[in-house]
Amino acid sequence: MHALYAGNDMYTKRWPTSYIDENAQSQTGKAFFYWFVESAEDPSSKPLALWLNGGPACSSIAFGEAEEIGPFHPTADGKSVYLNPYAWNQVANIIFVESPAGAGFSYSNTSSDLYNTGDRGTGHFVPQLSTLIIRHNKAAAEKINFKGILIGNVLIDDYHDQLGIFDFLWTVGLISDTALKMLKENCAREPYLNASSECGNAHNFAANEIGSIDYYSLYTPKCTSSSSTTSNLLSKRWPVSEHYPP
Repeated sequence: MHALYAGNDMYTKRWPTSYIDENAQSQTGKAFFYWFVESAEDPSSKPLALWLNGGPACSSIAFGEAEEIGPFHPTADGKSVYLNPYAWNQVANIIFVESPAGAGFSYSNTSSDLYNTGDRGTGHFVPQLSTLIIRHNKAAAEKINFKGILIGNVLIDDYHDQLGIFDFLWTVGLISDTALKMLKENCAREPYLNASSECGNAHNFAANEIGSIDYYSLYTPKCTSSSSTTSNLLSKRWPVSEHYPP
């Protein structure tokens, strides 16, 4: 989850969905899909938030809009949507962007772009973009009313990210000593994408131990069909909404 905030001088009217083209018509070009959502009340006075769920392949529409902060969430049968009472567009205008190329509806005409990501291709994109805006504001007469950023579940670097999650899974009792040892020996120095088969086997071993538990939300009350509060949980708990089609 990533968000970048600016003041209302960047406000744009309407709710368009379209593409930001990076020479998309060429053989090697890219196109980034976006959805602009107006604030529910007095949008011209509200700030603008840029929401980027992130990469390498996490859709800002399927997750950020349809499961997290967007105004529309899918119903249990997947045939319609309902208004999200906790949507951020109650207090801000939001632009959801599918990034990097290959995530969600964004695409590239160069297949290798889907596997070779980095800072220039929107790797650490919120910090990098924030730095660019700050540098722009120091040099330009017309400044962007930049307010700040939020970063959650961030991908910083493969080595420390992977060690951190391995230790976390072991600390909360989701994986065994054996799984932890396999992960550290086979995956700690592997890339997040295109890892070795040994690393893949270690991840599969750990996944079998974890089972169907959502380790991103360990302390969320569980949702069962026998629960009298199932309908409330289904409409408000993010882990359950992953079962709905975006």
